[in-house]
Amino acid sequence: MYTTYDNPLAARYASKEMLENFSAQKKFSTWRRLWIALAEAQKELGLNISDHQLEQMKKFQNDINFDVASQKEKEFRHDVMAHIHAYGDQCPDARPIIHLGATSAYVGDNTDIILMREGLKIIQVKLVNCMKALTQFALEYADMPTLSFTHFQPAQLSTVGKRACLWLQDLLLDLKDLQHLITVMPLRGVKGTTGTQASFLELFDGDHSKVVELDKKIAEKMGFTSTFPVTGQTYPRKLDAKVLAVLSGIAQSAHKFSNDIRLLQHLREIEEPFGEKQIGSSAMAYKKNPMRSERIGSLARMVIITSLNPAVTASQQWFERTLDDSANRRITIPEAFLAVDAILLLYINIIKGLKVYPTVINKHVMNELPFMATENILMEAVKKGGDRQELHEKIRKYSITASNRVKEGKDNNLLELIAGDADFNLSKENLEQMMNPMNFTGRSAHQVKDFISQYVQPALSLYDDIGNVSPNLKV
Repeated sequence: MYTTYDNPLAARYASKEMLENFSAQKKFSTWRRLWIALAEAQKELGLNISDHQLEQMKKFQNDINFDVASQKEKEFRHDVMAHIHAYGDQCPDARPIIHLGATSAYVGDNTDIILMREGLKIIQVKLVNCMKALTQFALEYADMPTLSFTHFQPAQLSTVGKRACLWLQDLLLDLKDLQHLITVMPLRGVKGTTGTQASFLELFDGDHSKVVELDKKIAEKMGFTSTFPVTGQTYPRKLDAKVLAVLSGIAQSAHKFSNDIRLLQHLREIEEPFGEKQIGSSAMAYKKNPMRSERIGSLARMVIITSLNPAVTASQQWFERTLDDSANRRITIPEAFLAVDAILLLYINIIKGLKVYPTVINKHVMNELPFMATENILMEAVKKGGDRQELHEKIRKYSITASNRVKEGKDNNLLELIAGDADFNLSKENLEQMMNPMNFTGRSAHQVKDFISQYVQPALSLYDDIGNVSPNLKV
């Protein structure tokens, strides 16, 4: 157990359900489902296949004799033929009709598409759960003023909830891409050795309509509404690129969120969950490092880079097929799914356990608010008879003085400087009355409520029956 490499995505990060989706059991039982569907459809279209043969195949659909298949693959150096023989050993009466007219890509490619679509549905559940948790957070803090930043420099005031809507909007875009892909994904279907369906045309004595119907029946039996209209031996590898592009999009959104949380935790405004016995540093016992957010970023970068692999693979295919895609796809596609699965578990875990520190947030707001209020102060002073140009120059000088003071670790004294200047004709009390942060957040709170009611909730309403995900982490 401890003497061979163990993929961390399986051992440390991904969920049981995603690991099961890309397991050998799921893969090879799906191969057998496809062989059964092929035999059923061929029987329905008139080929001499008995109910007994089908019953025998169904009996062993999930009972994979892995040891036999493994031995056969060592002999044949061909995984599909190994499993055909292994399956045939279990159901000898059906052996003559297993894989009839098909090529390896019939089970290999169709299974890959099926597993990817199932994987996307698992991702969809977690993405919806993540969005629901983020929606609650955004509404809870819709009205809480906070500093917004450009270039990580204080800009204007926003609200904590409004910032959360930026994260939420990214996920909404991802959800729409995911929905579309799940809906339109076609099965490869039954296309024969190089996509010409010649073998099936031969089986049906030149009846083109039966070959077309066979393709439709397979799609229906496997839960798909369509197949690729034309293929080579394999389905177009551009589909893999499209799938991983969607996964990459989710990774991008999560990475942006995790960066923001790490910066906010540095500011001590918001903090990701930290376990009662969690240790932040082996040396610095006081530390509370944002390790969950950092893990999101780490895994997300892997997904973003991995998404380039199927794009390159799609571009490198030769004619109707070449095998230099196989080893690459066995690694990159499952690992991208496992990583995004782990990323969303982390995302949900963080959102549900976020700690917000209003006092610190308000302190940072009030330190910067006098600068942001200077335009309002200027307008009020002009109303009281002041000269706009002269007062503007004074505010500029006072702001520099106050800014330098803040950089020395002292309080912002801009209001005192302005109150002490008779030309402004404003008392300290007048100025403090103007310092209500809510007067400077614009439409932030309204944007939160409008965005969620008009865009997020209608999108999430399609998933009212989706169960809750428990975001417990392995480590």
